[in-house]
Parts: sequence; C-alpha cells; structure tokens
Amino acid sequence: MSTKTIGIIGGGQLGRMLAMAAARLSYKTLILEPQADCPAAQVANGQIVAAYDDPTALAELAARSDVVTYEFENVPVHAAETIARSVPVYPPPKALEAAQDRLVEKRFLNDCGIKTADFRAVDSQKDLELALGEFGGKGVLKTRRLGYDGKGQRVYRGSQDNTDGGFAALGSVPLILESFVSFAREISVIAARGIDGTIACYDPAENVHRDGILHTSTLPAAISAETATAAIEAASKLLDGLGYVGVVGMEFFVLPDGSLVANEIAPRVHNSGHWTEAACVISQFEQHIRAVAGLPLGDPIRHSDCVMTNLIGDDILQLDTWLARPQTLVHLYGKAEARPGRKMGHVTELVQSN
Repeated sequence: MSTKTIGIIGGGQLGRMLAMAAARLSYKTLILEPQADCPAAQVANGQIVAAYDDPTALAELAARSDVVTYEFENVPVHAAETIARSVPVYPPPKALEAAQDRLVEKRFLNDCGIKTADFRAVDSQKDLELALGEFGGKGVLKTRRLGYDGKGQRVYRGSQDNTDGGFAALGSVPLILESFVSFAREISVIAARGIDGTIACYDPAENVHRDGILHTSTLPAAISAETATAAIEAASKLLDGLGYVGVVGMEFFVLPDGSLVANEIAPRVHNSGHWTEAACVISQFEQHIRAVAGLPLGDPIRHSDCVMTNLIGDDILQLDTWLARPQTLVHLYGKAEARPGRKMGHVTELVQSN
C-alpha cells in the first residue's frame, strides 16, 4: 500500500482522534494548527504551526496532503476554498458555509424540508424588540457565528426580562432569535456519506447538557422507532442536500408527541458520537477517515448499549474512579491544564441491555 497523507485543519481533541483513526488505516496525518503543543500534534505525523488562513501554510498543507479535512466548523471558508483548488477538501466548503451562520443553517434545513424552531434575524436593538414581541417575550438570542458550548447566547423567558441593551450585550454583531421549543428530550444522529453517495447512520443518542456543554450521551435513546427513523431520514436529506462527504453531527429536539425539530448541525465528527469508539466496531472517527479517503463506509451497527460522559474541567480528578469501573473505556485528550468548561476527555461505559 502506498502511504497517503490526510491534512487536518485544527489540532484539538477531534483532530487527535481523527489522526489516531487514520493511523490504524495506514494513513499519515498533517495538522494545521497555530498552537504548537496541541492535542492532535501528539499523535500526528507532522504539524504546520500557523494560522488557519495563512496563505503560505495553506499552500504547504495542500502540497503535502492527498486530501484535506477539518475538525471544527469555524475554519475560514475562503481557506477551505483555496485548498480545494489544489486537492479535495471534505466535507465540501459548502458545508462550512451552511454551518457557520445560524441563520443560513436554519434556512438551509427548512429548504431541505427539515423543521426547525421559528427564528428571526436580529441586526439591531429594534429588530430584537420586534422579534421578541412576535415570540411573546420569549426566545434564545444567539450570535449567528462562532458561538458554541452555550457561549454567545442570551435567554429571554418572558416580558419581565429587560431587553434593553440585549443587542449590544452580544457584541452588536448579526444575531438570531430562536423561539422556545417545549421538548421532551434532546437527541443527535451521527451520519456519514461517502464519495460515492453511500450513507451510513448511527443510532440516535439521547443527550443531556449542563451549562450549555454536553454532559452525557446515552444509547439507546428513549424514543420510538418512528422517531429514530425520522431523525435518520432528516440526516440523510441533509447529507444529500450538501453533496456531503464525511461525518456530520445533527442535533434534534424531540417533542412530547415524538416529532422532531432540528436544532443545529456540525460538519465534522461530533462530541455526541464519541460513544461509537466503545460500542461500535467502526467509530465515527474511522468512518470519517474512510469517507474522505474514498474507502467503503463501515457498518454503523451498535453492539452494546452505553453511556458516554464528558470529563470537563475538574471532572478529570475522578479519573481513578473511572479507571476502576468495569466495561469502561477512558479516553483523555492530552491537555495538561484543567480549566472550567474545558473538555479534558470522555469515558464510555458499556451497560447490559435488558
């Protein structure tokens, strides 16, 4: 086998796990990341230490890679487009455009026939007040770009909340107001599409968040077969609509009647899919490498029920307890310093099904 190189933009824990999966399939990996001691560099074959949009670095990444992918959705679109002129970039830059702006994302999902919460563009304080008036004073105000893990958000719970300065409080940047959704639970689907258009979807996970950050993902989710099928069908529509190649994470609210409202998409491997490395033969990370490298997709079947728990900040102090648990996979990210809200690793505990 001739050894090929997969370029990865981003050097965090997702890039790290992609590099590990690539090595198992005899691919080399080259990381583009400005932080020299990043988690991915510890396991990759090389690193270009430079900004994600540095022209010289992008040219070097393209020259040294056979295909390029990315581990986070805030890669500059023009950087992905620049590389795509020389080597394939998967997922395609179009996916970045759809995911980087929440307003564009919601409109794209609706165009695919996928239901979302009601929403309004907010470009001024007046826009905010008008939109809240339409939503009965309730809603979640979010930055259209760059917000994640609960950052860049402000919640309005009714007319008693003071709206003064709400637009300025989030930086006077383009915002979106989303209506509240009365949901029973949150789920996500990890899905993949190959270069040939083949689609493979993992079982939906039921997710619990704390302070806007994913805490646990549980399999199976407490949903009906019909709801699970609807989630997988929606993910498939999204993949085909984008001409996607690679793994995507798609989050949903499940309403009390079992129907779904799409929350957001992530054009990359996803935190709520980490369970796949313990409960499936083919993890989401290997699936992504297979997809972008043009290999056949693996069977996404789950062989075990499980619960994945994020280790965030001081949760890492419980490491010895997790290491002592039977049927538990521990995965640490190589980060030297624990800080509040920082993802230090995750654990996946296999559980006996009834």
